[in-house]
Amino acid sequence: MLRNMFKKTYTKIDTKFRPQTKAGEEPAIPQGMWRKCNKCGQPIYVEDVMNNYYVCPKCDGYFRVHAYRRIEMLVDEGTFEEWNKEMNFSNPLDFPGYEKKVMAAREKSHLNEAIVTGKGKIEGNPAVIGVCDARFIMSSMGHVVGEKITEAVERATREKLPVILFACSGGARMQEGIVSLMQMAKTSAALKRHHEAGQLFISVLTDPTTGGVTASFAMLGDIILAEPHALIGFAGPRVIEQTIGQKLPEGFQRAEFLLEHGFVDKIVERRDQKRVIGQILYMHRSHKMNVERKMPEDFAEALKARREGLGTAEAMPSGEVRETRTMEEAAGADMSENGAAAEAGGTETSGEAPVPQGTAEKTAWDTVLLSRKADRPVATDYIEAIFDEFIEFHGDRYFKDDGAIVGGIAMFHGMPVTVIGQQKGKNTKDNIKRNFGMPSPDGYRKALRLMKQAETFGRPVICFVDTPGAFCGLEAEERGQGEAIARNLFEMSDLSVPVLSVVIGEGGSGGALAMAVADEVWMLENAIYSILSPEGFASILYKDSKKAPEAAKVMKVTAGDLKKLGLIERIVPEEEPACTDNLYRLTEYMDNAMAEFFETYLAMTKEELAEHRYERFRRM
Repeated sequence: MLRNMFKKTYTKIDTKFRPQTKAGEEPAIPQGMWRKCNKCGQPIYVEDVMNNYYVCPKCDGYFRVHAYRRIEMLVDEGTFEEWNKEMNFSNPLDFPGYEKKVMAAREKSHLNEAIVTGKGKIEGNPAVIGVCDARFIMSSMGHVVGEKITEAVERATREKLPVILFACSGGARMQEGIVSLMQMAKTSAALKRHHEAGQLFISVLTDPTTGGVTASFAMLGDIILAEPHALIGFAGPRVIEQTIGQKLPEGFQRAEFLLEHGFVDKIVERRDQKRVIGQILYMHRSHKMNVERKMPEDFAEALKARREGLGTAEAMPSGEVRETRTMEEAAGADMSENGAAAEAGGTETSGEAPVPQGTAEKTAWDTVLLSRKADRPVATDYIEAIFDEFIEFHGDRYFKDDGAIVGGIAMFHGMPVTVIGQQKGKNTKDNIKRNFGMPSPDGYRKALRLMKQAETFGRPVICFVDTPGAFCGLEAEERGQGEAIARNLFEMSDLSVPVLSVVIGEGGSGGALAMAVADEVWMLENAIYSILSPEGFASILYKDSKKAPEAAKVMKVTAGDLKKLGLIERIVPEEEPACTDNLYRLTEYMDNAMAEFFETYLAMTKEELAEHRYERFRRM
């Protein structure tokens, strides 16, 4: 029935896009089958546009989609149940002509109001859905729209369902004046309660999303998605230009502009929206078990299968086995990759990673150089190798998306986790994009935003640390580098979910510590972790940066040094220096170790986790 309704509606709408001809001339193309793209001006076949998710097949320009059509594209067939389809009209300000305008909009759109709300399933995942329709007075938000959104969110909160709202609006409805303004506060308050109840809200920004809708529910998503090139802003472009008397730059207030400036998690093409949203919903369905400190069933089954398949031993990357040990035992001894004693002669491990027989002993400076090698794997390499279904999210919601920090959600043996990494580049161009792995305040705020989101949904947090240090440029100081790092230390200290940090390369100063306030800190054998670079240390204390090798030894920067000092819990062995070719060995080891970590720390209460983390640092 919905499909027939859509086709009937589009047949009416498409007649206005028929080719114009002079009087008496026959059209060159059949009426109702073609329309003119308002982006590129080319004639396009209507059926092609419909089959292409209402995107121009010639220029990729996005057409606005009617509410029911979008629901049909998004929701599993036969699962949508509409709520509050009919709501009574009222004119709170007795504005002249308002009722007539609403009646005309109803006749044109076949809708009662500017939004359709209800419940359905997306890729099998239940959710509450609201979709704005621009045909109805530009989907402006009057009291009926506000009421429909609020009631939908309230019901979602009661039924413990996620909410997905597709915003498309010119803003507050002028004919309702201050009453319309109040809908901004009302919808926001309902979403606050939904958030406090630990439920997910996904906001999808489409063209246009402006005014009071942008300044309320549209920008409050736990996850904010946007369609390509969508106009998104508070004040419209014309208003801004008139106010400041300047021409706005190309691309200003478009989705890509907001992504760059940290306000959007991800731009998703329309053809991918059902898959991406369905994946996000699926990854949040098991969060309730995590919040209640219960291990997700898939993860528990994976651990059980590992034990049953290996008996009393645990598979090691080399294919050999080692005796299964508790986290405490693992933290108290270092292993070579094959699980043998660190020293060939059978002596006790010293806490320092083993040196292969027949080679000279590796110095601290050798380790520094290895930690900086250009071919050393970066954070995204480990994320892709260890986790499944990684979805990267962007932005700090304040100013910028910092390329030196990558983060998002992923699956670890059926369990949703939040993964964050300090990211170096693999070539000059990529290093410039990533600022050579030196995060700005925006990057630390993005990382903290994702950690707090993980806390809301009960997801463990895994951080990959690899930075020469926090960026120390002028703009970093202007935006509060010190405050951003301090805030991370402050908030991470009592996160109510397990936190694991792994130093995979350089761990430079407070810039590294801002992602290493964890229940456990691990280091790769050839990683370093220090107060600052050996060169900087030598310059300050020895007045000679050339004494960096000597400084590296004195500073105790290696994994073995820090393990002896009790500052880290585990060394990840590198039989050979880490590179792409042996990455699988490292990640197999880390996979097994992480399974142990989660089994231990997911069993703790929120209070126990916070206390454990506090005592860990209190002992130092």
